[in-house]
Amino acid sequence: MEVIKTLIEGVVIIEPKVYGDHRGYFFESFSERDFNQQVRDVKFVQDNESKSCYGVLRGLHFQKPPYAQSKLVRVVKGAVLDVAVDIRKGSPTFGQHVAVELSEDNHRQFFIPRGFAHGFVVLTDEVIFQYKCDNFYAPQSEGAIAWNDPDLGIDWKVPFDKIILSEKDTKHSQLKDADWLFDYNENLY
Repeated sequence: MEVIKTLIEGVVIIEPKVYGDHRGYFFESFSERDFNQQVRDVKFVQDNESKSCYGVLRGLHFQKPPYAQSKLVRVVKGAVLDVAVDIRKGSPTFGQHVAVELSEDNHRQFFIPRGFAHGFVVLTDEVIFQYKCDNFYAPQSEGAIAWNDPDLGIDWKVPFDKIILSEKDTKHSQLKDADWLFDYNENLY
């Protein structure tokens, strides 16, 4: 696998080595040994999968400590624009984001460390999205910031009138008004 660093330390794109021939393709989607050596020592404990249609936007979500989560995400079918936003107060990249297209064709994966809000929007008719988490889901620990916060400057690549949200995702505050954020100086692992 090739690990591609982004402009925000710790947030990386992973490109697996894909072996293709007339029968199709094969790739190793996860190796704990390689991941821990090349990215970060993480023990994933929960795998999730979602199915969504064009324009569905899920985010920007996070979990507060002690249930903060790192995520390793990928697309099995279709394509998404996946976004990680640094929400660690005091970070030199606070409020900045990394956006990457993940698709069934490019097989890319995206690692979002603890201390980041995460979201994605569906760019194709349908998507099947998978993600590994290094902590169990805890509803009492949910947090989120507004997907359309103008200070974040995220180009979601989908017209706003085509965005489909859950009721909950229509009510999140902007980053500047968030009532809870991570502390950059706190060890989240």
